[in-house]
Amino acid sequence: MTTITAKINKWNPDPEIISKAAEILNSGGLVAFPTETVYGLGANALDSEAVRKIYLAKGRPSDNPLILHVSSYEQAEDLVFMNDTAKFLIQKFWPAPLTLVLKAKSIIPLTTRGGLDTAAIRMPDNPIALALIEKSKIPIAAPSANLSGRPSPTDFESVFNDMNGKIEMIIDGGETETGIESTVIDVTNPEKILMLRPGGMSREIIEETLNTELKIPDSFSKKRSPGTRYRHYAPNIPVIIWKKNTKFPDVKNFAYMGINDVENVECENKILFDDVKNYAHGLFSGFRKFECEKSSCIIVEWPQDNSGISEGLRDRISRAAEK
Repeated sequence: MTTITAKINKWNPDPEIISKAAEILNSGGLVAFPTETVYGLGANALDSEAVRKIYLAKGRPSDNPLILHVSSYEQAEDLVFMNDTAKFLIQKFWPAPLTLVLKAKSIIPLTTRGGLDTAAIRMPDNPIALALIEKSKIPIAAPSANLSGRPSPTDFESVFNDMNGKIEMIIDGGETETGIESTVIDVTNPEKILMLRPGGMSREIIEETLNTELKIPDSFSKKRSPGTRYRHYAPNIPVIIWKKNTKFPDVKNFAYMGINDVENVECENKILFDDVKNYAHGLFSGFRKFECEKSSCIIVEWPQDNSGISEGLRDRISRAAEK
């Protein structure tokens, strides 16, 4: 398969490129496109055969549900059974890196839902993504546009390296802003709202808005979110976690990422970030950079603060290092 690539202005998406991408989606093909979090690998969420192509291209387990991307509240309402809590959160936050899990309507194929009775939906905060959804006139199922288990792509080059020849089109919209995926919460029971996956929107802002604490899911409930059951986000070389004020790992030819520099340790390959927001933005691209430089491993500093985007960052680091 020859993959079409097209560079596009984020703030003024070319109508011809958007129309071509929409045509591919409506004919059952796959299109990679940027969101504010990471690049997504999109297919018509209501077409089971198109969705199966996502699983095939990524090598993704078919029981791992996909997030449906929409461009309006009305479109979301056609897909899931809304409750007052969901409506309130949508009004407050969307478009945003916030995914809501609700009971699914039968219009969504089981393939898209990973065989579950719920569906995950969100409205991306990116002009290219919204233009594509609106032009296509369909909800777009879109996990991250990478091979399953690999670091999520935050730029065109990463998508191209993983997906060239496997999908019909890649839209190059530059780097994504957030750098890690959306936060996923389960609002099927308004009396017990669950944090399924931390991400681009902080727990604090959601709890403050709802005036309630997000609960910890059990193993069954957690399956309603993508990115929670399998090893994810990992480069091809080992990832080792280091916590500040503990002994630094004794390894050779390593690369390092973190906020704090390490005293009395020589390291030529390192990336230092100003804060956790920039750390989250650069995590996946850093993973890909260092694996190409033939480092023996990547040592990553564990974010000490668990607030804001730090919770999502810690989640991605722990999953990448999971062995």
